Amino acid sequence: MIKSVLIANRGEIACRVIKTAKRMGLRTIAVYSEADAQAKHVRMADEAFLLGPAAASDSYLRSGRILAIAKEAGADAIHPGYGFLSENADFAQLTEDAGMVFVGPPPAAIRAMGLKDRSKEIMTEAGVPVVPGYHGQNQDPTFLKRKAYEIGYPLLIKAVAGGGGKGMRKVDKALEFDDALDAAKREAHSSFGNDIVLLEKFVQNPRHIEIQVFGDAHGNVVHLFERDCSLQRRHQKVIEEAPAPGMTEAVRNAMGKAACDAAQAVGYQGAGTVEFIAGGEGGLSEDGFFFMEMNTRLQVEHPVTEMITGQDLVEWQLRVASGEELPAKQEELSITGHAFEARIYAEDASSGFLPSIGRLVAMDLGQEGGGVRIDSGVEAGDEITPYYDPMIAKLIVHGASRSEALAAITSQLKRAKIAGPITNTAFLAKLCSHKGFAQGHFNTSLIDENLSQLVPEASVDESVIAAGAVGLVENEQKQLAARNSATYSPWSATDAFQTGPIRSVPFDFILDGEEQTVQLSYQPHGLTILNGNGESISPSANCSYFHDDERVFVLKDGHQWIFEPRIFELRDEAAISSDGAIKVPMHGKVITVTVVGGDVVEEGDILFSVEAMKMEHSVVAPYDGVVAQLAITAGEQVENGAVALILEAQPTVDS
Repeated sequence: MIKSVLIANRGEIACRVIKTAKRMGLRTIAVYSEADAQAKHVRMADEAFLLGPAAASDSYLRSGRILAIAKEAGADAIHPGYGFLSENADFAQLTEDAGMVFVGPPPAAIRAMGLKDRSKEIMTEAGVPVVPGYHGQNQDPTFLKRKAYEIGYPLLIKAVAGGGGKGMRKVDKALEFDDALDAAKREAHSSFGNDIVLLEKFVQNPRHIEIQVFGDAHGNVVHLFERDCSLQRRHQKVIEEAPAPGMTEAVRNAMGKAACDAAQAVGYQGAGTVEFIAGGEGGLSEDGFFFMEMNTRLQVEHPVTEMITGQDLVEWQLRVASGEELPAKQEELSITGHAFEARIYAEDASSGFLPSIGRLVAMDLGQEGGGVRIDSGVEAGDEITPYYDPMIAKLIVHGASRSEALAAITSQLKRAKIAGPITNTAFLAKLCSHKGFAQGHFNTSLIDENLSQLVPEASVDESVIAAGAVGLVENEQKQLAARNSATYSPWSATDAFQTGPIRSVPFDFILDGEEQTVQLSYQPHGLTILNGNGESISPSANCSYFHDDERVFVLKDGHQWIFEPRIFELRDEAAISSDGAIKVPMHGKVITVTVVGGDVVEEGDILFSVEAMKMEHSVVAPYDGVVAQLAITAGEQVENGAVALILEAQPTVDS
């Protein structure tokens, strides 16, 4: 049995691996970037070593540096987690060459399944059903467009080295093909350094169902049943569950056998996931599913499998890596109950799910136990940075039935309190309450087709305003008390004592950038907040607020509002953004600029694209106009809110 393991990762998965490794008595070694010096996984590990600067290319992707640290620390094994180097066959080979154990499949298996085109050839030879398409090496755009015509629309363009929806585009008609191909190749090259793509027929009303497989060095392969990952946005999984709704034993056995055949075809060892796409019309069938890809690592959603099987998959990984046989045979594995996992991200659903960064002022997802599990790589006080995936936590809930588990996770999401960065908890709660999802009638397009219902606008009511005002007053009182702690002054008293009659004073503050005013009335029973009509208002029971220096964060029904004290100062009118300023929507890198000064554009035309979190976000013209000034260039890093260009509206012409 290996005695020590270095976790070549960060965040939630690093913490997850450390937890099991420590329970098994292994010495744990963490690595970290400069941005993660105080991160939770660093605090949890027995030892921790600095990799380099914040950028992943300078830290978590530095295979040579990681191997050097592993040798220095005397690690027996390296666990890659998911993402970063987890599916890098060269890194796996270098680990083995250095005399250490790579906690994952053999390098040959990673290579065989790493490229989507080659993996589909292997699957076809192994008798595993594959989606019709073109998986060849000819990347000539004209040739690919002709192949697309032969396959038929709609179809998918997919990066052969891709994953997580990166380098993937759905094309509905031939007119869209050229632009979609360019975008897919550009994103694939940025994310994977490989812009080769394949074409696949798009399965209508598809469901995304994957099978968890495990193999060992003794030739044993088992599956631990299925997970349904159909709830996706931009090909990124949002909520996963196990078992899949509507799954029959016959279909489960057929998919399980196909997944095991796929693993055995490449001599697989360790944890892996075989992903299938299934036609959603008429229910699941034994001949209605197709191989998409195999992920040669542990998946983000592995906890739902653990919840229904009672198995610790990280322990399985470590035991298999130590040369042991699989902990259980196929006939010893069974399903108990139902489980859901919701991915809680720092992102603003109301602004196109753009990443949100900043310090976690508060984080309360409820208590673990009783069927509730929380996997997280951050705690209150930690920073969500722009350098990595903005996941805050995974909320996993188990119940005796699907309806029981769904009700439990919905309740947990509605009670969640996370202040600081904007989160997607309100969106997730809405999604869990969607009628189609609750009834088990859904496919991968559910979110896109119902987005307006799932992302309602959050209106500020008086209970929110009252909570923010109370919080700001508390901040002022604390600051007064701190400044006058050494001496007593009647002018700094906070007990509402006054010599005259009851009075009220205006209280100005900034609410999400807008100036607001309420009246503060100091009455015998304490402070009362009055609205513009002189009526008393107060926070409601489901309204919470948290302090961060001078700011106050108010949470209600999963939405957040930020209150700041009004600071009176002279303002330079020239510095105020005028109408026509098109701003950068997030911190990131400018990928393309499609206009120059003087260009005439129409509403909806793409102006520029910014890359954040390895995904492209395009900014379009909000109205017809002329580009008067251009302040950005392709390749530069830009800050959230920076002015990218000035777009002067076209004057209207009277008819």
